[in-house]
This record gives sequence, C-alpha cells and structure tokens, in this order.
Amino acid sequence: MLMNFAEDFLAKADEKAFDTQHRNTINFNIGKYNTAVARGLSKFENLEASKRKAHVTKWRIMENLDKFLPEFEANFQKKGGKVIWANDTKEAQKEILSIIQKHNGKSVIKSKSMTTEELHLNDFLAEHGVESLESDLGEYIVQLLGQPPYHIVTPAMHLSKEDIAKLFHKKFGTPIEATPEQLTQKARELLREKYLTADIGITGGNFLIADTGSIALTENEGNARLTTTFPKVHIAIVGIEKVVPSLADLDLFWPLLASHGTGQNLTVYNTILSGPRQENETDGPEEMYVILLDNGRTNLLAQKEQRQALYCIRCGACLNACPVYKNIGGHSYNTTYSGPIGSIITPHFKGMNDFKHLSYASSLCGKCTEVCPVKIDIHKMLLLNRRDAATQNINSSTEKIGWNLWKRAMLKRSLMDFFGGKAKNFLLKTFFKKSWGKYRNMPEVADKSFSKQWEEYQKNNNDNLSI
Repeated sequence: MLMNFAEDFLAKADEKAFDTQHRNTINFNIGKYNTAVARGLSKFENLEASKRKAHVTKWRIMENLDKFLPEFEANFQKKGGKVIWANDTKEAQKEILSIIQKHNGKSVIKSKSMTTEELHLNDFLAEHGVESLESDLGEYIVQLLGQPPYHIVTPAMHLSKEDIAKLFHKKFGTPIEATPEQLTQKARELLREKYLTADIGITGGNFLIADTGSIALTENEGNARLTTTFPKVHIAIVGIEKVVPSLADLDLFWPLLASHGTGQNLTVYNTILSGPRQENETDGPEEMYVILLDNGRTNLLAQKEQRQALYCIRCGACLNACPVYKNIGGHSYNTTYSGPIGSIITPHFKGMNDFKHLSYASSLCGKCTEVCPVKIDIHKMLLLNRRDAATQNINSSTEKIGWNLWKRAMLKRSLMDFFGGKAKNFLLKTFFKKSWGKYRNMPEVADKSFSKQWEEYQKNNNDNLSI
C-alpha cells in the first residue's frame, strides 16, 4: 500500500502541535539560537548589501551552471580527484557501493551531510553489510535513536540534555545525571577509534569551488577533518547547486552561513580540499571522489520562477523563524528537508503529486523570506507551488468542487444569501467540525448576512426620512 504523505503529515503535525514537552524544548533551543544569531548579525557592517550580493552571485551561478560544473570537474581531476555524476538516488547509491567494494571497505565514518540523508545512505550500506557511523554529535545521537535528523543544522534540536543523558545511560551506562560536557567526552571516546579503523570517509560539501577544483567544508566539531584525513578513501556527495565561481566567494558565503546558521562570525573549522593526498603532503586520502548529485535539482532549475530555491546554502534560518515548523517539528514533514525551504524544494525533488501539501503548510507570514541570507522569496515560492498544483490538475475532486462552489458564491451575492444563518451553521457543523472544529469552537453565522442587514437599515432610514 502506497503511503499517503499528506495524511501522514496531518496526523504527525496534529500530534506534535499539542505536545507541550516538545514545544518547550524547541522554544528553549530556538530561543538560544535567536540570541546568538542577533549577536552574530550585528557584526556585519551592511548585512542587507551582503545578502543582495549573495543573491546576485547565486543568480549568476544558476544561469551558468552548465559552465561552472564542468570547470570544477576539470580542475578537480587535474589534481587526481575523480568526479561522478549521479542523476538520482539509485545511481548515487550504486556508485558509492561500487567504490566501497572496489577498496574492500567494511566500515564507513561519516560527517554531517544532508545529501547522504537524501540517499538514505546508512540504511542502504547496512543492507549491503557495510557499517556506517555518524561522527557529528547530533547526527550520532539521532542515529542511536534510529531517527532521521530533526533539523538541517542541528539534527537533535528536539532533544533536551536530560533526554540525551537518558539515552547514553541506556546505551553506554553513563551516569543518568551526566552533564553535556561528560556526554560529549563519552561520544569522543567512542568515535575516536572509528576514525582510525574506518576504510572509507564520507562527507557532503558546503561549496564546490569552480576555479580551484576544490570542495569547502564548514563545521564546529572537527569531525569532518578527521573523516577526510584518516581513511584511505574520501567520498564527497554534493548537490550540483553548491558550486561557486571562485575561492574569493567564500569570503561572502562562509560568514553568511555561520551567522545565520549558528550566530558565529565563522564556524570553528573551515576546510578546503582539492583532491587526494599529493606527493609532498603527509596526510589525507589516497583517493578522493566527488559525486555530483542531481536527484531532482534540474527539475527545479527548469522552473524559471522557482529556481531561486536552489540558491539555498542550508543555514536553517527559515526553519527557526517559521511558526509552523516550531509547532509541528521537523519529523512531521517526513522529508529530508523540512520547514519552509523543504516545502519549496521537495515537491520538485520528489514529485508534486506526493508533496504538494507541504506548500500549504505555511501561514505565509513572510518571516522565512525576511531571515534568508541569500534573499530567496520563500513565501512567494510557496504560492507558486500551489499555483502549479492547481494548473497541473492534481488537486483532489473534493478540493476542486469546494473551491468552485466557493468562487461562484463569492462572485454572486444572491448565492451567498441563498442559505440563511441556520442553514450555514448546520453545514459548518456537519462538514467542517472534524477538520476545523477539533480544537476550537466553530464560528456562529448570524441569521442575516451583513448585506441583508445593511439593506434593511437603509430601507428603514429612507422610510423615516420620507415621513
């Protein structure tokens, strides 16, 4: 039986929206984020100018993607790297498994990467007898729980320190009252050995640099550097939209990503990798592969009005600003990318039929657009997705009939007034009590419409004047 993604979303959202413990945890964590980001953004001399420049740079990239990607490929290959193009999830999975088998790999150490989440890589490798371990602390925690990441930047945002202490106590026997520092130290002890013994290191890539043939990684824990240094083989899986023209562009994008993602001026570790270990170098992998992942991105690129969604640098700012996300949480979306940006791109990545409902999961307050560091017009993109769902004729028959009746009634006053208040209240309670009235009192429609009341008022006044 095929999953009805819309029904599943509504059920999960309904459950999470009234989970007070979840609400308290998220509000606390996002509150700390807001404080840090306000401090980080204050460091910009002219934040608006930086955002405009980033938007224009991204526009130029998307309009010339067919030039920048081959330039990156050529320059990366000159330094001994290998580039693989993957159209979709299956192709990428096949190529990754082929590389691992070629090198007789049995274990993989991973740094945080949303593209690997797109591929469901951990589950795929487990099915083929390859151990895959997350090295980012947040990713490691949700992997222990058997959950996907909750958030683009902070995978375990939905958990309190008490929740994590209970998890580590259950898994590793640490004290139930362990502090965050003690829990981090325990994770470090467990993971350090894995870096030394893993056959393959897998990362994503925050940026692809065309003119130097390099990938840029930004992180706070140092796990990505260890992942790319100790294993003999490094595989980077990067979306094709992540390319930037020049090394100089990092001067703009790294601070924007750090400030909007975590409130820092720069993240702690910023790394540029330009291929496998060279003869004069003492560390790094013997072989390095970059898998350029499409997986629906060219579908979105073909949409002239909506392709700006590919400008996203995955800072997570729109998620933290969104009132819907803050109430229903990341897991309700049942997608790799949640929140406003996920609601824009997922219907194009995975199909409008299954995921058009996400573009309706918004109050259209515009806060997501306001906070975006590359000035993506997010709430407009949501409306354009809704338009596309309607023009592609994929809305349900009930929805079509309902909107058609509403339109006809709104265009003709006599139809609006055909039913009296009692009849309208009966219709509301009969057909909308379950959907609209589950957690609220249904509105009471007056016996007479305002139009009728105004008509009577005018008539009475005219009669009085004539007397």
